[in-house]
Amino acid sequence: MTRIDEIADHIYRINTPVPPSAVPGGFSFNQYLVVDDEPLLFHTGGRRLAPAVIEAIGRVIPIEQLRWISFGHVESDECGGLNDLLAAAANARPLCGRVAAMVSMNDLADREPRAVGDGEVVSIGSKKLRWIDAPHVPHAWENGLLFEETGRTLLCGDLFTQPGPGDVALTEADILGPSEAFRAAMDYYSHTSLARATLDKIAATKPTTLACMHGSAWRGDGAKLLDALASSFSADARGATPGPRP
Repeated sequence: MTRIDEIADHIYRINTPVPPSAVPGGFSFNQYLVVDDEPLLFHTGGRRLAPAVIEAIGRVIPIEQLRWISFGHVESDECGGLNDLLAAAANARPLCGRVAAMVSMNDLADREPRAVGDGEVVSIGSKKLRWIDAPHVPHAWENGLLFEETGRTLLCGDLFTQPGPGDVALTEADILGPSEAFRAAMDYYSHTSLARATLDKIAATKPTTLACMHGSAWRGDGAKLLDALASSFSADARGATPGPRP
């Protein structure tokens, strides 16, 4: 059931839905393939999803051309399939933040990672990808995001996680409401006091496309939407009680 759609110029969303029988209401896992001289994949999906992801990449480029495999933080749906993808793509290397490399990837990855610092720009051809450290936003000390500067696409990981199968590849409809309802129910954000400053830093990139890991990708005024998320999270932190865990 894995499908692939171009959601921005040479940026492809690989989407695998999870049925309601497995997750109530359904869910989805997305990876993003950025095609250029040195193609990059953001997120791998879980280890058991790796064959489907490899097959989907092969619909766009030969898997052997994949050069970089990146992710926000160390979690199964972010990088569980990393070593399987490295085995399929002999020229690929992991690309992650310095903290992720230090605490996990120097040991877990079958190939030495390239560790990048906050604000560091990685050129993969005509496209430039800027790493943004985002510790604990929404979770994990080592968390970070990638911003594709040429087309202003933010690979935003678990921000704006939406329930459901994600059958709409790219939307301009509201994703803040569904994602905030999901956050209230699951309480998967950390409660760091630095969340507002981190979200403001991300909003300053002024993205026009948000490549979400779960649910639809989104197009519009990304800075305004990120500011709304920061305001919602700040209001919650000032006094709202997190929702119950399932």
